[in-house]
Amino acid sequence: MASNGFDRRPVIGITTYIERARYGPWDIDVALLPRTYVDTVAAAGGNPVLLPPLGFADVSFLDGLVIAGGADVDPARYGEAVHPETLGLRPDRDETEFALVQSALAVGLPLIGVCRGMQVLNVVLGGTLTQHVPDVTGSSAHRPVIGQFGRTEVKMEPGSAVSDILGGTASVSCSHHQAIDRLGDGLTVTARSVDGVIEAVELAGADFAIGVQWHPEQDAEVRLFKALVARTGNGQ
Repeated sequence: MASNGFDRRPVIGITTYIERARYGPWDIDVALLPRTYVDTVAAAGGNPVLLPPLGFADVSFLDGLVIAGGADVDPARYGEAVHPETLGLRPDRDETEFALVQSALAVGLPLIGVCRGMQVLNVVLGGTLTQHVPDVTGSSAHRPVIGQFGRTEVKMEPGSAVSDILGGTASVSCSHHQAIDRLGDGLTVTARSVDGVIEAVELAGADFAIGVQWHPEQDAEVRLFKALVARTGNGQ
């Protein structure tokens, strides 16, 4: 579609937080998202639009959806008590992102869940989470330092969408202490790390519904987001 001589870029919604932030002379609440998401979606050909956690689940104006990384999902969402290491729960973001994923799946909107976003996708579909990965792996390799990214090696399943997009293996940025435990309905594991942690899932029967536990935006890895844009009705 053309307008005033320009091609219309697909509108890609990216979820955000409402956070207290300081910039210039201001110390106020803002809708906040790491710039790497915006830059990577734009580099992939999308028009990034920020979606604050206000409870809205309208996806009718979107061509694609990215559920961004962030704090732990409330374990009550999957019927468990809070682990001592489960911190920073954000009910407003849970409410909004669960509703957005449900709406997106209902209408076949292409989506990517990043880190927390993959976990949200899993829980929406009835799955559960491991609340503290070091309890299972005996290592903090997936989040070696809080507030910094580590590296992990992931191996993709042959024939999967992530394998077709990224190849058989990849070294990726990671920062998480939770992970998928029981898979949600219809999901297939399509990548794991060397210690067995689930690193990617795909939803059977969906045109494009992928979750990755790592942070492709941190590595300016545009290929997953280009694949998302290509699945939209306005992908170039």
